[in-house]
Amino acid sequence: MSGFDPGVLDRLRHVVAGHVERDSVGGVAWLAARDGDVEAGVAGTLTRGEPEPVSRDSLFRIASMTKPIVAVGALILIEKCALRLDDPVDDLLPELANRRVLVEPSGPIDGDTVAAHRPITVRDVLTFRLGLGMDFGAPWPQALIEEMGRLGLGSGPPEPQVPPDPDEWMRRVATLPLLYQPGERWLYNTGSDVLGVLLARAADQPLDVFLRDRVLEPLGMVDTAFTTQGIDRLGSCYTRNPQTGELVVFDAPDGQWAKPPAFSSGGGGLLSTLDDMFGFGRMLLSGGRLPDGRRLLSRASVEAMTTDHIGVGAGAPGPSPDGSLGWGLGVGVQVRRVGLSRTVGSYGWDGGLGTSWANDPAERLVGVVLTTDMFTSAFPPPAVIQDFWTCLYAALDD
Repeated sequence: MSGFDPGVLDRLRHVVAGHVERDSVGGVAWLAARDGDVEAGVAGTLTRGEPEPVSRDSLFRIASMTKPIVAVGALILIEKCALRLDDPVDDLLPELANRRVLVEPSGPIDGDTVAAHRPITVRDVLTFRLGLGMDFGAPWPQALIEEMGRLGLGSGPPEPQVPPDPDEWMRRVATLPLLYQPGERWLYNTGSDVLGVLLARAADQPLDVFLRDRVLEPLGMVDTAFTTQGIDRLGSCYTRNPQTGELVVFDAPDGQWAKPPAFSSGGGGLLSTLDDMFGFGRMLLSGGRLPDGRRLLSRASVEAMTTDHIGVGAGAPGPSPDGSLGWGLGVGVQVRRVGLSRTVGSYGWDGGLGTSWANDPAERLVGVVLTTDMFTSAFPPPAVIQDFWTCLYAALDD
């Protein structure tokens, strides 16, 4: 028996194709899996004006969907006792020792500081409470993010060729004060880039090699990497001029992902495909097991990863303005249902260059949608992303 209503799946295909026909998005690939039923669809072209259609094995820049993948790498090292959640990171990241914290987080970056109450821990890095990052609750511009941009630390959309090598990246990060005390407040993004450097040093391997050997190859994610020579499978990525609304190319197939980066960004540097992301989601939904029954992660690690650690239900600030999303160990966690789609306990994350992935354990569901067009806002995401999830949940048939 199918896990989906065929008629509603046809509606999903029609709705996605409609977005392409109206040019609200250039190209889309999507996949839904439930109880052994795997459905997929594509629409549009890899590059507007070019004939190459999106296919099931097309490559997409998954941006912040990189974060949960890197977090799985961290959990593998934690299980092997190469890292411990509540250990300070000082030994591996001495640049983050003896931190100073701004007295006024919304003030100038050179404002008054006090000493950090305690060291930054591995848990702080995974839960994005190390004191560095974007504050979703603060107005823009934000002084820390502007200074990160000035230092070339990757403060905006992923640009793999911009940041320096990991050691120099950390040296520059060390010149910044923390916005909040370690463990005090959730701040977005920077934690995953710091985590990538931490993993590389803990494993004594470059991050790309560590992820390939310990996460990607065991999962069969053969197309997921920080760079590709297969640019014929990689389309253009588009954005819109915020002043004029004009559609412009953010990155071409032979652009920033066509050669290895100096800094492999754990926050947003990977390319991937539908089936690679399905393999990742399926492993987590299976409690850490690979298709052959072997384990990549323990069930305990998966449960810890996909539990809210920041207290959104008690009012702590988190990823979403409505308080419906918490944050686990490197992944967003649904703590309150607010619409027709994801149930409480669902987890996943979106990528600002046009992608979305989530698992819903209650519905035994993995969903992935990959597009060629950058988000103009995260809340709400683009209409094509919203419509994919609405149609997918409407298609659940039991």
